[in-house]
Amino acid sequence: MRKGTAWATALLALPVCVLGQQTPPSAPAASPAPPAPQTQTPAMRITLDEAIRLALQHNHALQAARTTILQNQALETTANLRPNPTLSWDAQFLPIFQPSKFDADYINTQAQFDLGIGYLFERGKKRQHRLQAAKDQTTVSRSQVTDNERQLAFNVSQQFINVVLAQSSIDFARQDLDSFKKTVEISEERFKAGDISEGDFLKIKLQFLQFQTDLSTAILAKVQAIAALRQLVGFESVPDFFDVDGQLDYQPVHTGLDDMKALAMRTRPDLQAAQQSVVAARSQELLAEANGKRDLGASFNYSHVAATNTGAFFFNIQLPIFDRNQGEIARTRFAITQSQEQASEASQQVMTDVVDAFEALRSNDQIVQLYRGGYVDAAQKSRDISEYAYKKGAASLLDFLDAERSYRSNQLAYRQALASYMTALEQMRQAVGTRNLP
Repeated sequence: MRKGTAWATALLALPVCVLGQQTPPSAPAASPAPPAPQTQTPAMRITLDEAIRLALQHNHALQAARTTILQNQALETTANLRPNPTLSWDAQFLPIFQPSKFDADYINTQAQFDLGIGYLFERGKKRQHRLQAAKDQTTVSRSQVTDNERQLAFNVSQQFINVVLAQSSIDFARQDLDSFKKTVEISEERFKAGDISEGDFLKIKLQFLQFQTDLSTAILAKVQAIAALRQLVGFESVPDFFDVDGQLDYQPVHTGLDDMKALAMRTRPDLQAAQQSVVAARSQELLAEANGKRDLGASFNYSHVAATNTGAFFFNIQLPIFDRNQGEIARTRFAITQSQEQASEASQQVMTDVVDAFEALRSNDQIVQLYRGGYVDAAQKSRDISEYAYKKGAASLLDFLDAERSYRSNQLAYRQALASYMTALEQMRQAVGTRNLP
């Protein structure tokens, strides 16, 4: 837990129940209800869209990945550079060991001075191929960064849903705790009146402990989910005490599997990066073939010797007898095959991801529909009937506690089912590569 997090203070404010303490049989006191956790008004509340936006702007891992685009753009500049010209000069036959001969006439007639300038003429359009290869690699990097953004958006959504689920569990635990507190008070009066035994009353007190534990667990879960979410969106982008603005919700999706597959093939950035890698590999092959052509070196020299000024042209070029860059050319051709296979594998992975996400979404949808079809209402009605009958003395304690446990587990399971459905929906968005599902 981080310093300054009010949720941690709220968690520590919960009372600790001592089970070993004995209550006098003559006047057993009901376990006091825990005081309401001290809460503060959040300094900031963010929606899911805002959380994703903040993460895309401030997440440091993503910012580091984005520098690869700038690095590749710098490599484009390097690839587009022409060779530098060379400047050479020399002075020969100077009378260093016979200083007496060092005069203007000797310098003019005996010494030799040369000044030359040379340039390497690249053949085979090497510079153009270098530039194209660098641009293709930059394109791959952009798609890879976009894929990082896709993964980050899913992680943020997942943590956001965890926070919403934890908050929903907190609200339910508090509501159930307040409701059961009244039952404890009524049971205490019945115990004092002799309507129920001490054993039954102690069972109710122990059940009350379960409600307190549920609230503590839910608060801890929210503290941890908030911390994980803040790490994703960037600690500097939100204040120390912030909350989310969202709730567990059911949004049906009616699009078919084939439509999802087609959408994924068009929008998945990792698939696009794999396909662009094939293009980049072909650019490397063309560059390797261009590098197999030998470059022409040309230079012009000015010479002053024997009181005469002369000029000379020099040319040189390698004879491609042994080294024609054939090894690199062969390697780049194999690299093309490798990239093609990786693109095919990426395509199959996309299809697998879409099928898995679609089936998970459909399965979770069916589970939610089961709860919404009457199980939630039935569990609540059963609890209410049992509670009313118990308070009136028409039902046994075991029946009431069993109905209470069934109601609590049903409510928690329903909330978990909604959270699982929302997570499956986010997984579907991740699988197709866009948050705008058809």
